[in-house]
Amino acid sequence: MSKRNTQAAKTAARERLRIEREKQAKRAKAKRQIIVAASAVGVLAAAGGIGYAVVQANKPTYWEEAKTATLVKPANTSGKNGTTVVIGKASAKKTLVMYEDPRCPICAQFEQTVGETVKKDYDDGKFKLQYVGATFLDRSLTGEGSKNALSALGAALNVSPEAFLEYKTALYSAKYHPEESDDKFKDDSYLIKVADTVSALKGNTKFQDAVKNGTYDRWALEMSKTFDDSGVTGTPTLKMDGKTLTGSDGQNAPMTVADFNTAIEAALKA
Repeated sequence: MSKRNTQAAKTAARERLRIEREKQAKRAKAKRQIIVAASAVGVLAAAGGIGYAVVQANKPTYWEEAKTATLVKPANTSGKNGTTVVIGKASAKKTLVMYEDPRCPICAQFEQTVGETVKKDYDDGKFKLQYVGATFLDRSLTGEGSKNALSALGAALNVSPEAFLEYKTALYSAKYHPEESDDKFKDDSYLIKVADTVSALKGNTKFQDAVKNGTYDRWALEMSKTFDDSGVTGTPTLKMDGKTLTGSDGQNAPMTVADFNTAIEAALKA
């Protein structure tokens, strides 16, 4: 082979190698561009995701929005925002004010033990009843069961005072009242299940729609404010003529029938 042919072959080989390297360089550049573009999209997506998460985190909760919802006052209420709930015979001169939180286990204990006695005295016209609902356990235990149950009580009150009292008794019953750490009252279906034990509420579509639609949610929040502004710090609390009724310990609400009878008779005579 001549020297010329050998040189030509080397030159051709170098040219082929150069062309192949250029192709590889172009492919590498294109790959880098794809990676950079994908990274940019990833960063934008992440930023968008973070932005969405921030927006969602800063959105008001359902119950925060309920604070500015249209206020619907239940029937059988009076006073500012319909938060004065006084029921009973007009001939009764005294009024027993009851402060209760739907999730409160001590309220449930009181209702299960003394509730029938309270109802008998109420039916006999010894006193009217004024109800003040609280929801502070939703704050201390977290949850929304107190607010939701109070709203449902508003729906029952809209049906009748009797339906309200029977429903309150059912919610506090040993069968249906949950442990305070169990936020069972947050479920509308459970509240309706309990309501089906009350004749005036069983299958009552108007009541059920009010519970499901949160018709009295704003009212429940307003009622809760009434409790917060009352200066009362715990439930159950009973008052008559501005004075707190206590049991034999002189501090807590009367938790036995005997203690209640003693306290209420003294208050009625005062």
